[in-house]
Amino acid sequence: MTGSFQYGESTIPYRITFNKRLAARIRVHIHPNATVEIECPPDTNRSQIDLVIARRARWIWRNLLEICEGRQHVLPREFVSGETHFYLGRRHQLRIIPDKCSPSSVRLTRGLLEIRLPVADPSAVRRRLNAWYRHRAEVYFSERLRIICAELSWVAQVPPMILLKMRKQWGNCSPDGKLTLNPALIKAPRPCIDYVLKHELCHLNQHNHSPKFYSLLDRCAPNWRAEKAELDRLAELLLSGA
Repeated sequence: MTGSFQYGESTIPYRITFNKRLAARIRVHIHPNATVEIECPPDTNRSQIDLVIARRARWIWRNLLEICEGRQHVLPREFVSGETHFYLGRRHQLRIIPDKCSPSSVRLTRGLLEIRLPVADPSAVRRRLNAWYRHRAEVYFSERLRIICAELSWVAQVPPMILLKMRKQWGNCSPDGKLTLNPALIKAPRPCIDYVLKHELCHLNQHNHSPKFYSLLDRCAPNWRAEKAELDRLAELLLSGA
């Protein structure tokens, strides 16, 4: 289901989703791609949705405005020397080294992402860099999961993890306890990565977004709201070129 509402001179569209695991509360989500989702329990009627939207209209508009303003500063990636790319929340400058005699490689050294390959073709640079990101994500996420899981009483063992490029999500936990993580998350600051991992691990105990889930998240990640806000703010930059 879809709808829209008017705020000042702006017409703001939204989509409605129903979640049978959700408690009585209606939740409003602003996604990094500037879409608005109204997540509701199955028995929610339209008047209840309209009331929530009326109460949150200014908040929705301001968040969408921040996303749009952030996009103005995102330049298309060209994958050439001198361009900067994120890794663990820090910008690193690309240095492309054409080298037909050595194997292709990516090396992080002294603030530089040094990429060595036979031809400095942007599409080849992009593929090589994304492969490096994926490898680093697998190593880093696996280690952080091992450490975090040991701290959580409801996690008996480290759950299986897969990496999957996603447009709207940083992570997902399936009903059978498998974690799916976006490899582009490796570009985010370390606390933001930990927030996503803890969020998904909380779903092993509460596979919903009920008050019990958020109570659990508050206990294991007291600063999660600030970390989520930072991740949302950076989303357009981190996902560009992925």
